[in-house]
Amino acid sequence: MLCGGIRMTILRSVVFCAVAALECMSGLRPVMAQGAGDGFYKGRTISLISGFTPGGSYDFYSRLVGRHLGRHLTGNPTVVIQQMPGAGGLTAANYLYRIAPKDGTAIGMLSQTAAVDEALGAPGVQYKAAEFSWIGRVAPSIEVSVAWHTAKVRSIEDARSQQLLYGSSGPGSALDSYPRVLALASGLNIRIVSGYKGSTEALLAMEKGEVDASGTTWNTLKINRKAWLAEKRVNILVQYARVRSPELPDVPAAVEMGRTAEDRALLEFYMSGADVGRSILTTPGVPTERVAELRAAFDAAMRDPELKADIDKANAEFQPMAGVELQRLVEQTLSVKPELALRIREALQVAR
Repeated sequence: MLCGGIRMTILRSVVFCAVAALECMSGLRPVMAQGAGDGFYKGRTISLISGFTPGGSYDFYSRLVGRHLGRHLTGNPTVVIQQMPGAGGLTAANYLYRIAPKDGTAIGMLSQTAAVDEALGAPGVQYKAAEFSWIGRVAPSIEVSVAWHTAKVRSIEDARSQQLLYGSSGPGSALDSYPRVLALASGLNIRIVSGYKGSTEALLAMEKGEVDASGTTWNTLKINRKAWLAEKRVNILVQYARVRSPELPDVPAAVEMGRTAEDRALLEFYMSGADVGRSILTTPGVPTERVAELRAAFDAAMRDPELKADIDKANAEFQPMAGVELQRLVEQTLSVKPELALRIREALQVAR
């Protein structure tokens, strides 16, 4: 009887192990916890390089990721934010490409125009954006043009029949380049009025009637200018994006304004930065399995209730994109036809 019991126990153990093995092979149940890897990160510190100064949206999203990413990686590494501002984000981009460790302990948040800048041959670019491993996006960053409610131009289509005076902070800024490229590809009658110190000053000029319109980010508008929206003091003319944001379904995306297929392709390229938005990447040369681990951990962090609570508290934009899709977007941006890039370079150089 005892021997029979032992045999039954052994048989049950064999059956259990066989079933477990089958389940592992078939994917019926996970064999590792979310974000599990080879234990590389245990006891290590990850440096998250932020290419901009504290206080802005790049800083906010960098710190958001820094607070939540580590606990979704095996070994729960500490994530330390390292500010590395300079040259519109180029200092950080060049550092991550050329100098930072290539083992997955250095990640970063760079300018959303990193790929666009490379494709346009911007001075100071010493990196290849497609050779970074893109881990994931927290949120897009959509610039919008708004017109004061007393302006004659009430929709972007009105700028086809009458001139739109547009307040700008000067060449090199998104406030200047976005409407300038839009006018190039759409034929809209936009006259850029430069010289304002920043978007705050340009928006004030719009309020005073010095100009008809100006721009800011949608995030800034909905958080810092709530009264303008609630009291209909501004009309949102256009969003500088490839497709309409779910939050702005009635506002045309810039790409829609292109006159020809070539013009729309030009706008598609230039507006891709909005979709890159606030994204995390790591250096070239990181082992494939570690990139996969970072991407899985990032995706898990984006589903984390604690992270979502931080987003809700700040009323910040939140529309994650997976790393594989983000990588494709960057590669697509870099495949722009040389003649389109030349048209944009010429338009922006004239502005300078």
